[in-house]
Amino acid sequence: MSTLNQVLEDALQLSCEQQEMLIKILQNRHHENRRSEIATDAQETLADFHAGKFRHQSAQDVIAVLRQSLKEPEK
Repeated sequence: MSTLNQVLEDALQLSCEQQEMLIKILQNRHHENRRSEIATDAQETLADFHAGKFRHQSAQDVIAVLRQSLKEPEK
């Protein structure tokens, strides 16, 4: 398996145009992977919600909890 340093050194051997293409390809793949992770998390959350693992709350209650968590120091 290649190390990050090896990959970077190989990428520097590419022409500027190829380096730009590589950057765009990596960005697109990263975005696709992130979208997939978000979709999976959303599906799991919806399944948990439908299974009754969350209690119903008003938007005001949720906002109050979020505001309170911002005031608390991190553990």
